Amino acid sequence: MKEVRVWIVGFGTVGQWLLGAMHAQAPRLADRYGFVPKVVGVANARDGFVYDASGLDPQTVLEFASAGRSLIQLDGVRHWRSSAQGLAATDADVLVEVTASPADSGEPGVTHMRDALRRGIAVVTSNKWPVALHGVELTALARKKGVRFRAESTVMSGTPVLSTLVDGLAGTTPISLRGILNATANFILTRMEQGASHEDALAEARDLGLAERDPTADVEGYDAMAKAMILAGLVFEKQLRPEDVVRHGISKVDRAQIDAAASEGARIKELVTLELSEAGGQSSVMARVEPTLLPTEDRLAGVSGVVNAVVCRAEPVGEVTVTGPGAGPELAGQGVFSDFIAVARGVSPRARG
Repeated sequence: MKEVRVWIVGFGTVGQWLLGAMHAQAPRLADRYGFVPKVVGVANARDGFVYDASGLDPQTVLEFASAGRSLIQLDGVRHWRSSAQGLAATDADVLVEVTASPADSGEPGVTHMRDALRRGIAVVTSNKWPVALHGVELTALARKKGVRFRAESTVMSGTPVLSTLVDGLAGTTPISLRGILNATANFILTRMEQGASHEDALAEARDLGLAERDPTADVEGYDAMAKAMILAGLVFEKQLRPEDVVRHGISKVDRAQIDAAASEGARIKELVTLELSEAGGQSSVMARVEPTLLPTEDRLAGVSGVVNAVVCRAEPVGEVTVTGPGAGPELAGQGVFSDFIAVARGVSPRARG
């Protein structure tokens, strides 16, 4: 039976969910997919990186995490103060990178991913900003090294939109894309349609865990902008910078606008749009994130609550729609888990060193 060695960097909610899923489903992974996962390294911001070449015991690691105990206290582990140091000094077949690197640099996630790919190690990630800022580079590096790079959970959480548009539509030419990609913004607009004020809808989103204490990324369109950049890079193969995306959030949408839209038989949605354009023999992608008035007959107008959706027009197949839930740590974990299975099935285990 093939053994696949794994690093998990970013051992928070998603990382812990993933380790639990690997452990609980180990027999199914062996029977159905032909491999056994062996987690050899785990890292978090507090403890740094711990490693055991013979494999960490998943139950013990999860018990330590649940109790708030330092991973350094695990029996028999080697320890490095930073993830980068630990990754450089050890080896694995797959890096699962589930930290939350900031928008200004995408670090340290992009360095973790870049260094792993350069060593011929496959990468799976839910870390949005490294992929938004460097998706084309990381994809090209993976292709050059003959390994897989997958980032399903960076857009629409556990709903398989990237695998559908990149793998399922392989060989087609993407022409345009429209999407509702931020579950928090969509929830707020839906509740406002139902009579809530913007402030009350935001408070409800916080209570449900959909919005952070500082909701800027959601209500000002930064999260949707990152997802637009990811889609441009991975689907259209065009790297965008933040300044390339026209961005307007929903923070200024008020009751009067919601009511006016309803009186016209329309709804306001935070819409991501990507359009491929040609000029002088060169192609580029125009990207926008903004509240948009959609007639009720538009297939995206009926996407409500925390549901997300993408409509992609590609030649020669026409329009393809992917709809599903777009938020939640369990869904994000499932997206990473699906990516991991897809990658692990094709891994040729590296020589032990």
